[in-house]
Amino acid sequence: MKRHAALQHLSREHHTALKLARQARFSCDAGFDQAIVHAAQSIREAFAEELEPHFQDEEADLLPALAKAGADELVERTLAEHAELRDLNRRLTEPDIETMARFATLLGDHVRFEERELFETAQRLLYPAQ
Repeated sequence: MKRHAALQHLSREHHTALKLARQARFSCDAGFDQAIVHAAQSIREAFAEELEPHFQDEEADLLPALAKAGADELVERTLAEHAELRDLNRRLTEPDIETMARFATLLGDHVRFEERELFETAQRLLYPAQ
């Protein structure tokens, strides 16, 4: 789907997030603790370098604009998911399969939600000429 220029960089960054979700899922499917530990280390590094800046960009610009435009439910869901993903990432300092599985599921679902609902609404409300 064609994205407004203001959303393109955020949409492109979702590719990295989906790769992390897949890595988390594969580590759970491997069925041994060392796979979880290795994936957790990699995910925590990528979270700090990739996901946290992405969340901050959305929270600084996109979400306030959407809130002002009346998309409160979408904004609240996005913020709640960001908070849970941050908590899960923090918990991955001592990784376990349940935390890793929840991280994998939530991150994948979150990206799909943003692409299908949040960004579509943003394009409609904030950039109607596109």
